[in-house]
Parts: sequence; C-alpha cells; structure tokens
Amino acid sequence: MSNAPIVHFEAASTLAVVVSSNEPLLFLSRDQKVIAASTSFCRTFEIDPATIPDRTLASLGNGEWAMPKLASLLQATASGSARIEAYEIDLQRPNRKTRQLIVNAQILDDGDTARIRLLLAITDVTDARAEAKLKDDLIREKAILMQEVQHRVANSLQITASVLMQSARQIQSEEARGHLHNAHHRVMSIAAVQRQLSMSSAGNVELHTYFTQLCESLGASMIADDDRLSISVNVDDSVVEADVSVSLGLIVTELVINALKHAFPGQQIGTIVIDYCSTGSDWTLSVADDGIGIPTGSLAPKSGLGTGIVEALARNLESEIQVSDANPGTAVIIRYRGNARRQT
Repeated sequence: MSNAPIVHFEAASTLAVVVSSNEPLLFLSRDQKVIAASTSFCRTFEIDPATIPDRTLASLGNGEWAMPKLASLLQATASGSARIEAYEIDLQRPNRKTRQLIVNAQILDDGDTARIRLLLAITDVTDARAEAKLKDDLIREKAILMQEVQHRVANSLQITASVLMQSARQIQSEEARGHLHNAHHRVMSIAAVQRQLSMSSAGNVELHTYFTQLCESLGASMIADDDRLSISVNVDDSVVEADVSVSLGLIVTELVINALKHAFPGQQIGTIVIDYCSTGSDWTLSVADDGIGIPTGSLAPKSGLGTGIVEALARNLESEIQVSDANPGTAVIIRYRGNARRQT
C-alpha cells in the first residue's frame, strides 16, 4: 500500500466564486492560511493579490490583520464551538485612518469532513457610520434650531395677543373692538396649535391630547363662566401627521369660536362637543353645539372670515362639509373618505 500523502485540490468553481465576488471575501484553511481572496478584498484593503498565496491571515499586508481576538474566534469557528456573526473590529494601519469592519465567518461545507475550510466575509462600515453620525448631528442641530424657532414664535404670538388686547381697551368703537377681540382669539388659538405641535415627536400628533389642550386654551380665553358654557372632547386614539393636525386644529378653532359667538346669546347655558373618529384612512370630525341653531346650509348667520377659513381648510384636506340641525343646536361635520377615493 502506498504511503504517499493525500493531496486535496480545491474545487475550481469555489475558487472562482470567491475571487470574483463583489464583496471582500477570504477563503481560509483551518490553520488560517489564505487559499483565495476576492478581488474586492484586495482592492478595498490595498493588498497586492500576488502577495497572498501561501500567506496566513495574520501576515497579510503589513501585519495589520494579526488580531489575536479574530484569530481566536476563527479557531473556535473551525472547531465548531462558535460562529462569527457581525463581529466588529478596527483595522489599524500606520499613517492611515482606522477602518471599522464587520466580519462574519462560517465553515464552508464541501462534503469533505476530513478538512475544514472557512469563508470570512468583511464589510467596511467606516463611511456608512460616518454618514450616519453626520445625519444624526444634522438632525440634532435641526431639532435645536426648531426649538429656538418655536420659542421665538410663541413669544411673538404672546406679544401680538397682548397688543391686540391693549388696542381693544383703548378703542371706543364697539365694532372695531369686536374685530380686535376676534383677532385676539385667533392669535391665541394659533398659539395653542403651535404649543401642541412643539410637543409632538417624529412629526406625528396624537389628536385626543391635541384637541383637549386646544379647547382648554379656547375656553380659557373666551368663556367667562365655566358653569354656563363648556367644551367637551370625544376623540379616539388617532394619530396624524403634523401638517394634517394643523388644518384640523384650525378648523376646530374656527368652529368653536363661531359657536361661542353665535350659538348661546345672552346667558344661555350650553355645551360644545368635538368628536373625531377614524377607520383606516377615513375620518370624521364633528363640532356640535346645543344652542339656538342656525339656518341649514351655512356655518353662521352671516358668512364671514371664519366660514371662509373652514371651507378653505376642508378643501385642503380633500374633505366634505355638512351642516345639519342637531336638535337642539347645530352640527358641522367634516368627512374624508380615502377608501372611496382609491376605488374610483
């Protein structure tokens, strides 16, 4: 019987796949000698392919791949006691920027249990990490700037509201004073909208809290006797994008102001109820009062600025307005039917 040593030849197809891979790959023996390296590996880490044959992983390049921890993990992987998955390492080379790498390694099963082959995949995430950090820094700076802008807007709204109230006290004309009071109410409602949006996260607004705080602000500025008039909010757990919430908030503001001005003359006791519910992409917003009622088909006894604002905002939301007799009082309903729009 011949005592000649058994010579193993690597499958040409395996070597071809490794060498031609677009990803940095190393094909290693159990003792971590490099059998083949992908062209991408050589290009990425600036290693001459001619210097690779018969070299160990630790001796590649100028010795920068001699990492005891990586060698230990590869040895454990070859023995079957471990597996390298998304292991992060730093590749340090003299006079060059440290590269952040993620490595994965596994035994390559070619059907021959008498020998062990390892496939080592390396991903350079240095640039991706740097870009992610830059993006995070930009987002953080934007958030700081937005907070500053919101702070300045809030201060400006408060100053504007104060000036309007001072002007109203000094003017003798009841009509002019009424216009200034209306302007003051709208400024305060916009301030409430701005305050709630500044507290929202990820560009989304939870409507129940939003409408509740908005109506509390409106009530505080326009209702002198809480025992006579009240505002109730019945809203589900809907969350909408910030730009949609702005339109919804302004619609609620105008309709509540309209009801407070016209629905309860004299000392009449009453309640305004805000309802909002959604199903899928469909939603319905209702502002109803139990006051004296108004002629069906109009938002106020005399169409004015508030009516135009509500109609414009409803069009912007691609929704429909319906005004009906609430018996007693009036209900203004804004409906959006997204499902129906998709079917047409």
